[in-house]
Amino acid sequence: MELSVPHSSSRFDRSLAEVRALLKLALPIMIAQLSNSAMGFVDAVMAGRVSPRDLAAVALGNSIWIPVFLLMTGILLATTAKVAQRFGAGQQDEIGPLVRQALWLALVVGICGSVLLLNARPVLVLMGVDDALVTPSMGYLQGIAFGLPAVAFYYVLRCYSDGLGRTRPSMILGLCGLLLNIPLNYVLIYGHLGFAAMGGVGCGWATGTVMWFMLLGMLVWVIHAPAYKASRPLSHFEKPKWPEIKRLLGIGTPIGVAVFAESSIFAVIALLIGGLGATVVAGHQIALNFSALMFMIPYALAMAITVRVGQALGRGEPRAARFAAGTGLATALAYSCLSASLMLLFREEIAKMYSPDPQVIAVAAMLIVYSALFQFSDGIQVTAAGALRGYQDTRATMVITLFAYWGIGLPVGYALGLSDWLGEPSGPKGLWQGLVVGLTCAAVLLGWRLVRSARTRIRRATSLGPT
Repeated sequence: MELSVPHSSSRFDRSLAEVRALLKLALPIMIAQLSNSAMGFVDAVMAGRVSPRDLAAVALGNSIWIPVFLLMTGILLATTAKVAQRFGAGQQDEIGPLVRQALWLALVVGICGSVLLLNARPVLVLMGVDDALVTPSMGYLQGIAFGLPAVAFYYVLRCYSDGLGRTRPSMILGLCGLLLNIPLNYVLIYGHLGFAAMGGVGCGWATGTVMWFMLLGMLVWVIHAPAYKASRPLSHFEKPKWPEIKRLLGIGTPIGVAVFAESSIFAVIALLIGGLGATVVAGHQIALNFSALMFMIPYALAMAITVRVGQALGRGEPRAARFAAGTGLATALAYSCLSASLMLLFREEIAKMYSPDPQVIAVAAMLIVYSALFQFSDGIQVTAAGALRGYQDTRATMVITLFAYWGIGLPVGYALGLSDWLGEPSGPKGLWQGLVVGLTCAAVLLGWRLVRSARTRIRRATSLGPT
């Protein structure tokens, strides 16, 4: 399903048509991403009702597994851009072999991700996490590790479907996963149907089980739906081919590293805060979890922009690709205005949804203010990165992200929050101020790189003749 925008209409009409085309792709992705984030929201709320210790254990577990998950799926995101370009160019027969090689890559990264989670205890100890939180955090991670291979396979099939412009399957499976996660949490957290009460640890096993369910659903969809018959990605077995896997890694590894660099900043901050006690960790988790929920909208837009840009380039229309990227950035900025306003106005009400503890609410409400401030830069940087994936310009994105988050954001946050280099340390508030600085730096540099990449493609096409 390829959505085209007429070139003969006015710029305003073209913009409206592009927004409609973008949202037609993005809305199912948004619902899927919000469903995935809502699982984290449900985990936090249900674990928080048990005790601040259980909520803190889930928070610390999330700080480990989510960066690993994003590194894995970032590597596999190369599938979307490559499928989109081949689909735009009408090369259906090349899509199936590409997906089969991506599935081999998924097998490797899924197993590696599980091994990393199962051996995460030294990381928690090294970061000085309270001893009482280490064991439940590891129990939570063991449940997640059970599901990581499944989610790696699922993600390749989802990227394949998204690259074709078929984003509805991920939406429906995401909603089904959320609906399954709630009763599984209830059974495993509180102990029902013969299961022992596991507290926050049960959230991890519920999430791991949901991952396998979503893979099964996507397999059935891809095998039986008529829309996938032309490319036939699962029609037969195919041995791994290193040259094709190497090309996927060449594009996907920088994406994975870039996404990991951003997410790991949040993870490191959670671990640094881990030594400040369960109340502060719980407040940080609330602010972070709700921020992640709001982030899913621009993240979904970014994934849709990757498809729009990739398909336009596959058709040989670099100006249409640039127009799609610009419209996507403007849409993300408009959303950021709304999300920032809502977070500032209702920060205490948001915190109260997660925990009845007044001290936890106070910490969370304070940190949500900083989350509202970086909505603008976060929206710009993620959509610019999505457009650059469509251009398959991923190495510069990796370098910029590493510099902005690890070279600027983390040092500034550490200096303000945990050291006396710039005055009295301000704790979690200073660390979140560093996040604002790092995300702003990333937004400026990625926006500049996107402009440069778009111009380069247009100049190259012009030199070869009319597009």
